[in-house]
Amino acid sequence: MKKIFITLFAVICALTSVKAANPYDNPDTLFVSRDGTGQFRTIGEAVEVCRAFMEYHKVIYVKNGVYKEKLTIPSWLTNIEICGESKENTIITYDDHANIRLPLTNQPMGTFRTYTVKVEGSDITFKNITIENNAAKLGQAVALHTEGDRLVFVNCRLLGNQDTIYTGVGDTRLYFKDCYVEGTTDFIFGPSTAWFENCTIHSKQNSYVTAASTPQSTPYGYVFNHCKLTAADGVTKVYLGRPWRPYAYTLFMNCELGAHIVPAGWHNWGNASNEHTARYLEYGNTGAGAKAGERAQWSRQLTKKDAAEVTLENVFKMDTAWLPEL
Repeated sequence: MKKIFITLFAVICALTSVKAANPYDNPDTLFVSRDGTGQFRTIGEAVEVCRAFMEYHKVIYVKNGVYKEKLTIPSWLTNIEICGESKENTIITYDDHANIRLPLTNQPMGTFRTYTVKVEGSDITFKNITIENNAAKLGQAVALHTEGDRLVFVNCRLLGNQDTIYTGVGDTRLYFKDCYVEGTTDFIFGPSTAWFENCTIHSKQNSYVTAASTPQSTPYGYVFNHCKLTAADGVTKVYLGRPWRPYAYTLFMNCELGAHIVPAGWHNWGNASNEHTARYLEYGNTGAGAKAGERAQWSRQLTKKDAAEVTLENVFKMDTAWLPEL
């Protein structure tokens, strides 16, 4: 009997110890502040204490400050919202670029390791925050790398040069609302399905905005709706996109296109065969850069009937239905 009691006592102690080891295993908000007034000084520390596959919504509130960290949201985390105090002054930044030499092999880092923030988990939201790669112009330098599904970015700034946003996995759904995105070359690229609503897309040099690699079997890739395309002073020759893979899908609709957008609009990436497969579309755009009559002949202007089918419900309808909750 005494032996059974000791065993039960040990189990109870172990369970109590596990519970005490993670006091943050609850729906409460976690607070991050660089000045030490929050529970954590880095966002990564707050992410570390979150329980795997949470069924409740957990907020990580980040006070104004510059957080120099290479942040990964792992695949086992869900239902997390990372909310900044303000998008201008809450900044996650890092400075890796593709041509940095790795210490063990002396090989270049390559594009896909350069991220500042990598989101592997699904059902993750970012609000009111800046994600930046501030590397010098020495090669590709990703600010945001996404792999999870059902990701939401609201009122965020995404800053970089070449390859600012990499939407890294096909048949995943991303929603960007009221965001500011800037870059130089191919600064929104990858195979995911992504909807950009009321965003400002800013080109910092003559180059290309998008480089989609949409899989052939995926009906939608990048959709820009009610967005504004702007450019830095002296930038006069920017293409809406070029196909990183043959079946790239990119649609600009109801957007204001600045004079920096070239009349042809679209580029075939030096491969004429891409003209037979790339899905480059426009509808209802305005501005000096929206010259439908001068577009590349292999791109297409949607009819009103076709455009009516391009809704959030249809674009995000995959194996499961999903609409972003804002």
